[in-house]
Amino acid sequence: MKLAYWMYAGPAHIGTLRVASSFNNVHAIMHAPLGDDYFNVMRSMLERERNYTPVTASIVDRNVLARGSQEKVVDNIVRKDREETPDLIVLTPTCTSSILQEDLQNFVERAQMDAKGDVMLADVNHYRVNELQAADRTLQQIVQFYLEKARKKGELPEGKSEKPSVNIIGLTTLGFHNNHDCTELKRLMGDLGIEVNQVIPDGASVHNLKTLPRAWFNLVPYREVGIMAAQYLETEFGMPYVGITPMGIVETARCIRKIQQVLNAQGAQVDYEDFIDTQTRFVSQAAWFSRSIDCQNLTGKKAVVFGDNTHAAALTKILAREMGIHVVLAGTYCKYDADWFREQVSEYCDEVLISDDNAQIGDAIARLEPSAIFGTQMERHVGKRLDIPCGVIAAPIHIQNFPVGYKPFVGYEGANQIVDLVYNSFTLGMEDHLLEIFGGHDTKEAITKGISAESDLNWTKEAQAELNKVPGFVRGKVKRNTEKFARDRGIGEISLEVMYAAKEAVGA
Repeated sequence: MKLAYWMYAGPAHIGTLRVASSFNNVHAIMHAPLGDDYFNVMRSMLERERNYTPVTASIVDRNVLARGSQEKVVDNIVRKDREETPDLIVLTPTCTSSILQEDLQNFVERAQMDAKGDVMLADVNHYRVNELQAADRTLQQIVQFYLEKARKKGELPEGKSEKPSVNIIGLTTLGFHNNHDCTELKRLMGDLGIEVNQVIPDGASVHNLKTLPRAWFNLVPYREVGIMAAQYLETEFGMPYVGITPMGIVETARCIRKIQQVLNAQGAQVDYEDFIDTQTRFVSQAAWFSRSIDCQNLTGKKAVVFGDNTHAAALTKILAREMGIHVVLAGTYCKYDADWFREQVSEYCDEVLISDDNAQIGDAIARLEPSAIFGTQMERHVGKRLDIPCGVIAAPIHIQNFPVGYKPFVGYEGANQIVDLVYNSFTLGMEDHLLEIFGGHDTKEAITKGISAESDLNWTKEAQAELNKVPGFVRGKVKRNTEKFARDRGIGEISLEVMYAAKEAVGA
């Protein structure tokens, strides 16, 4: 078994809890030992939640291991049903408690006999799926549960809404800028004359899920969460879905044209070409910026992109197509969906990397030495060690990536925000010049050759002092070139003479 101390996507139960806690008046019971119940703290802190996160841990302790969990789990479900009166209680094990191999579906059925609200088991394989896959599966389960329940009761609405309408699927708590994206998507749909039937799961009521089939189509802005629910609705109710992420000028236009096609196929008569043209030429600052001298200064600069499928693919296309930036590597940690990612980015980058090993990604960045990185907070830490600036574009994220101000990534306003992020992530012009004049602002002495291991070479005090005189933005490159020179020649200690010889060898 491989021990991972840094993970890009969390364990399965985190995905289930993200979906359950996104709905209104839904409570989650987590069957877990102490230590697996960190979700409440994480969500309350990152989302700056004023209310308690609706998640309770049913702790696996020595008494449970001796007598079994059923009595305790059932009592906890019934107690929370009585205290909180939720519409739905979702029971989920964790990777650890799954080892017990208990019949949790039986626990749910037993609790449902005494609970007034609905109770269901999040049925995901905790050994085989990660946070994102579990979130996708849990959302589909909840949608299916309530639509089948409504069908049995004869409560499914007849027909479609009078005006074109949409369900926006996949916006969850702890998602990267999801709350701002939601506002922007609603605004975009309003500009297109499309009513928003429902947004799920964020802020939705499970009792309203029966009205999902009234919408003309479903919009799934993120590849990671929402696809399974949309596919279920397409299979069972013939509802088409649009899975194009409207991120960047080109992809936003492509998404709108696909929506136009879907609506007109159902009898609508809409033409969004004038809207796209007006937004692109006269409203969006992103389109103007791409023609400006500032953007021309970025042309040909090297960048590495890494993140989840949605954001890494979108940023790769924006950098290459809209800004003329040379993407030397595009990568994702969503290994389960690797074929889709390769198909999306292969023509826009030199190299594709599918991996969830942070050390492998860090070493690739050290080898390629880009001018900027666009990745997760983990790549931001890599960039700090290598003196390469990094713009954060995907989870995993820190609290600084939950801005209080309005910063969507989708739609035309999102395109403007991405332009700012990209431009401000590069070291350019006068900043570059001043760093060289004043010797940089970074005086850290410990700089390693790469990411996955410490340097195996010794530096003399004189050589280290000379290295510290090198401007911060190129110091990492000088250090790596010198160490490579020394290794190739079997030199175990780097002195001033070795540094000068390495400099001459590379023609610097």
